[in-house]
Amino acid sequence: MSQNNQPAVADALNALLADSFALYLKTKNYHWHVQGPRFRELHLLFDEQATQILATTDLIAERVRKNGAPTLRSIGDIARRQSVRDDDAAMVEADGMVRTLAADNRTLLSQLKEVKAAAEGDGDIATSGLVDTWADETEQRIWFLEATLGY
Repeated sequence: MSQNNQPAVADALNALLADSFALYLKTKNYHWHVQGPRFRELHLLFDEQATQILATTDLIAERVRKNGAPTLRSIGDIARRQSVRDDDAAMVEADGMVRTLAADNRTLLSQLKEVKAAAEGDGDIATSGLVDTWADETEQRIWFLEATLGY
């Protein structure tokens, strides 16, 4: 890997990691607090998606380290880098949760495209290949979420 663009890959990966943690916690928040007639369906869907998101975090962090850069160190570091916004509302209706998670996953997909571009620009084929899998998983989450809303 070239030393010139290496920071761009690590920076893009760290931004992706921050948003992955933010999206994981938001998805778990909704898993814990969903209510209504579709409780079971959404409770299970949110838990499944949160588990999938969390599983990528270690892989993302290890790619940062393999690129020779430090990764996130704290909740504060995540907060400074995240573009996925927190949801501290005491009550969110179920369809609102689904719409929000679909939009946040689209944000994550945009970040994945930025990581892909940085990795390909640097000739980092390992990171580029991993991003393909993560993008496919993100697209599937979006599809599942939007399908529950009927669009």
